[in-house]
Amino acid sequence: MERNEMEKKIIENYQKDENMMMMVFAQWCVNQDLDPVAVYLKAYPEQRDNPVLKQMMELTVPKEESSDIPYSTLLGVLQLFGNEDLAIAIQEMQKS
Repeated sequence: MERNEMEKKIIENYQKDENMMMMVFAQWCVNQDLDPVAVYLKAYPEQRDNPVLKQMMELTVPKEESSDIPYSTLLGVLQLFGNEDLAIAIQEMQKS
């Protein structure tokens, strides 16, 4: 495999994983009766229009149709992708 092909594959895999992370976040918010966009904007106010979040929100299901997403799983996934700001925003919301 050429270097360019390998780099492209790595980027594609990261984007798929990032989409999954945003899907977990969006569905967790729905399950908690929270607006994913509002929560996201608390962490990243400069990112008013995140296309990945919008796309993943379209794929969420009503909380009655969703499996439970443990809080610890959500935080772990966010931290795995370097979304500490979002994890902190969620932790702060859970305290209030």
